[in-house]
Amino acid sequence: MKTVLVLNGPNLNLLGTREPAVYGSQTLADVEALCAKTCAAHGLQLDFRQSNHEGVLIDAIQEAGRAQAAGTLVGVVLNAGAYTHTSVALHDAIKGAGVSLIELHISNVHAREAFRHHSYISPVAKAVMAGFGVKGYALAIAGLADLA
Repeated sequence: MKTVLVLNGPNLNLLGTREPAVYGSQTLADVEALCAKTCAAHGLQLDFRQSNHEGVLIDAIQEAGRAQAAGTLVGVVLNAGAYTHTSVALHDAIKGAGVSLIELHISNVHAREAFRHHSYISPVAKAVMAGFGVKGYALAIAGLADLA
């Protein structure tokens, strides 16, 4: 059975308490449960991770690239949080790993502060999902399942 890696970046461990008017009241554990249910519905396994550290995210992306090349991974759903707007290193890791990746944002970043309008991830992503709340995770997983 192939796997989907759902990778969450900085501050996503605070879901449910951090700016609920922007990000909603669901917790990261709720998101993981939604992702597990969605993966199961598509005959996929879930690998769900969160880190506040850029290097840990880079290591996970490189590992995902190797797993996809080996045929055990469908792809990655990445909510890079604020690193979306700052990390050339994540861009380079995605490009270098050659992994199929969907960039995900819970909020519509284009309706927010101007600094959130630019993404270093988008140019190397298969698709971008923004503004659907945590339901976007299920939509992104379904999109990856269609690529499998």
